[in-house]
Amino acid sequence: MTVAEFLEPEGWFHPGAGPRYMQLWQRLNDGVSRGILQPGSPLPAEREIAAITQMSRVTVRKAFQMLADEGTIVQKQGSGSFVASKPERIEQTLSRLTSFSEDMTRRGKTSTSRFLERGFFMPSPDEITSLGLSSEDSVARIVRLRMADGEPMAIERAALPTDILPNPLSVETSLYEVLERDGFRPVRALQKISAINLSAKDAALLAVPVGDAGLMIDRTSYLENG
Repeated sequence: MTVAEFLEPEGWFHPGAGPRYMQLWQRLNDGVSRGILQPGSPLPAEREIAAITQMSRVTVRKAFQMLADEGTIVQKQGSGSFVASKPERIEQTLSRLTSFSEDMTRRGKTSTSRFLERGFFMPSPDEITSLGLSSEDSVARIVRLRMADGEPMAIERAALPTDILPNPLSVETSLYEVLERDGFRPVRALQKISAINLSAKDAALLAVPVGDAGLMIDRTSYLENG
């Protein structure tokens, strides 16, 4: 299957299933995971993808930016966009879960946060899959810059079903404290760790140069009932 055939919208685009750029982002991610878009290979130009998918270049550009921010593609000035080399990924099962606040307290540091996003949102394709949601559901999402003794340490993005976190504004310090108070503290998790190069947006938040090495930690947590 060629890249053009893979991107034909009849095979994956569904009106009403979420924003166009999110569906295109998910399709391109699928192409990378299935090996249709090989590591190091160039992506078609924005105008080509716009013509194939019958979407605007603004839509394609937003999908590309998401892929670049998460390290899936690399954009090179004057050369185009390329699929990033596949990072080594470590997967581990966690039976003891701790929060950032708890980790920093154990290290003798004071943790603080700056909220970047907090409320109810339309779920992304990844959130729909991971949390077992439908495209009509909302998701409670919290995005924070986490700091220890005033120094930026991490960007934390948490997404939960609304029946687990019915009021995202109730989270002021520790998310785990709120979940434990309401009887929803997770008991185990599957965690994936991979090396990335920080995007311009994330590097600015963490006060480091663009492209610096970082760790991407993706944790899916479970309640006792599974």
